[in-house]
Amino acid sequence: MTKDFASAADRAAFIAGLPKAELHLHIEGSLEPDLMFALAQRNGVAIPFASAEEVRAAYAFSNLQDFLDIYYQGMGVLQTERDFHDLTAAYLARARADGVRHVEIFFDPQGHTARGIAFETVVTGITRALDAARTEHGLTSKLILCFLRHLSEAEAEATLDEALPFLDRIDGVGLDSSEVGHPPSKFERVFARARNLGLKLVAHAGEEGPPAYVREALDLLHVDRIDHGNRSLEDDALVARLAGEGMTLTVCPLSNLKLCVVDDLAAHPLKTMLDAGLAATVNSDDPSYFGGYVNANYQAVADALDLSKADLVALARNSFTGSFLSDADKAMHLAAIDAYA
Repeated sequence: MTKDFASAADRAAFIAGLPKAELHLHIEGSLEPDLMFALAQRNGVAIPFASAEEVRAAYAFSNLQDFLDIYYQGMGVLQTERDFHDLTAAYLARARADGVRHVEIFFDPQGHTARGIAFETVVTGITRALDAARTEHGLTSKLILCFLRHLSEAEAEATLDEALPFLDRIDGVGLDSSEVGHPPSKFERVFARARNLGLKLVAHAGEEGPPAYVREALDLLHVDRIDHGNRSLEDDALVARLAGEGMTLTVCPLSNLKLCVVDDLAAHPLKTMLDAGLAATVNSDDPSYFGGYVNANYQAVADALDLSKADLVALARNSFTGSFLSDADKAMHLAAIDAYA
């Protein structure tokens, strides 16, 4: 236990009250077994599980593809605007309970439009919940449309076309799903178009894919933020570049453990990232599948790596400086962290 905390419980209490932002959250990945089962019943959707407990038991997988298979299967229960609202509202309630003041969430429209669900149904349900959280609780948000990288760039272009009437509600685009074999360069043109539309740009890179994918995200997609980025550490020159540019990495410890990106949280690179001057953050990715929301991720990795108060404060500060909030809003949140610490 570090000199800053008398016990693990002491550190957990500090984490619980620490103001923080979450920058890497797939809203479909917050679909809890109870809600999946309830929505299946509400919408008359057949799923191969007899109870929420059976769903929970199925959330056992050993790699990204096994996870994605059940992830897309679970999406099938999401049918109506109300479903997307309820899904988002449930996540926001958990985030608020974890001391989260601002969220930047991903959604996967192609996973829904391919099932015949209208783009408008998805975005309207999600944003109705985001608007309510802002009005009722002061929890601010940004919405990021992700392209599924296992599909073609032409399909991503078509999705961006569908998004055009809703750009007042969408703040950025991202790139997710199966990484290996689908390099960022595959989406260079659609990202350039999104940039010209004034959208912020992020991309999953260096989770399972090599450091070269991180370089492509930087040099070809011109991203504002790297999602994951773990394997950047294999390339010293890339680490120096990321640190020099102040590039935010949205790291997801429990996801990395569950998908076997790391074998043990004690071997997680988060502390190494901080020590190298990287702007790392802690996030929950797909929390219902990976075993915990943002505080659970902070606590698990803090315990495994014996993170200090300074480390935890740095992670929280990075979550706001790496956000797409205005400079004035960032300053307000950073002051709140300093006052708390």
